[in-house]
Amino acid sequence: MTTPTQHTSAPGLRFGISVEDYMLPARHTIALVDQAGQAIAHTDQGAEPGHEYPIPDDSHLLNAYQHLVVGRRINDQNSALVRQGRMAVYPSSHGQEACQVGAALCLGANDWMFPTYRDTVAVITRGVDPVQVMTSFRGDWHAGYDPQQYKVSAQSTPLTTQLLHAVGVAHAAKLRGEDTVVLAMCGDGATSEGDFHEALNFAAVFHLPVIFFVQNNGYAISVPLAHQSVAPSLAHKAVGYGMAGERVDGNDLVAVLAVLGRAVNLAREDSGPLLVEAITYRMQAHTNADDATRYRSDEEVAAWRAKDPVPRMRAYLKGRNILDDDGEQRIADRAEEIATQLRDGLNQDADINPLDLFSNVFERQTSQLAEQSALLADELSRDAAAARTAGTSAVVEPQGSAQ
Repeated sequence: MTTPTQHTSAPGLRFGISVEDYMLPARHTIALVDQAGQAIAHTDQGAEPGHEYPIPDDSHLLNAYQHLVVGRRINDQNSALVRQGRMAVYPSSHGQEACQVGAALCLGANDWMFPTYRDTVAVITRGVDPVQVMTSFRGDWHAGYDPQQYKVSAQSTPLTTQLLHAVGVAHAAKLRGEDTVVLAMCGDGATSEGDFHEALNFAAVFHLPVIFFVQNNGYAISVPLAHQSVAPSLAHKAVGYGMAGERVDGNDLVAVLAVLGRAVNLAREDSGPLLVEAITYRMQAHTNADDATRYRSDEEVAAWRAKDPVPRMRAYLKGRNILDDDGEQRIADRAEEIATQLRDGLNQDADINPLDLFSNVFERQTSQLAEQSALLADELSRDAAAARTAGTSAVVEPQGSAQ
């Protein structure tokens, strides 16, 4: 077994602070733009020595805002498609789009993202075709895109298992000497799972380039955070593993870009793993099958609606003359193009081949699966022949052997 590498230097020293101060998150949540879209004075940003963050450049902010608007439109369009019966389920990230966009835009071309089921906007922002992303939510396939092509893992429905996969990819990349940073995404509920501990501990001991990005939206389905943890913050959990932690306003896109951008740079410079907690809120229910009114009040939702990341970012960009009315219209038109693409793509019936059940289960098909595939192919052929004899075409014709 590979033994962990010993490290005598610490990234905290680069900022002129102690290792202990570097590992502890700032005492206040990092925020750069307030709810009204006004820049927060440097003295009020929640930053301390070693935790100061510069504002990203204007072009980066404008590009991020476009993805933010597109993300909101995607969330709302997908929620409508569920109501129309075109998708089985959709876990909306309406209200969390700043976290989603920041996660995707902080990564380089060779970096990997490991998303959860709620991170659809992040996956699309990473460059994956929107219709392909929604394939699994329609129940057609496990994932409609090639993870290797986009460096994006299939969205994980089992809670927290993707963190272990992320650590494995980071470990392999380090052994190969590859320039790869891995972003492992999860929610606050995932921090209560054993897999969370195992992933963080392994990443820290082996000094891996992994960023654990926790989107703390206050609830693990219906369980509030106060019933999961009494730590000062989820970011404080990092120090127990010997890694740095930071807490950011997850509805402040400027701050999310700054904090995650630095985290990626540090991981790439061999600082080891980092934990970033984003304080955010899902404005809609856990999924279309959830009744959120049973565990949270209208007043609570209204208070968070005032912190909506979209109007906050719009006001900030307009106040700095980075965004004008024409630019806003172009962005809105682009968002509508993608919504149309989703509607058109998901309104087409899938071409389903029952033999696909046996594809991609293993790289090399086992003898048992080959036998089962042959049995199904034979049954489909006999049913098709019987249907032709009866003068009907209701039975599916087999379309070749599974790979």
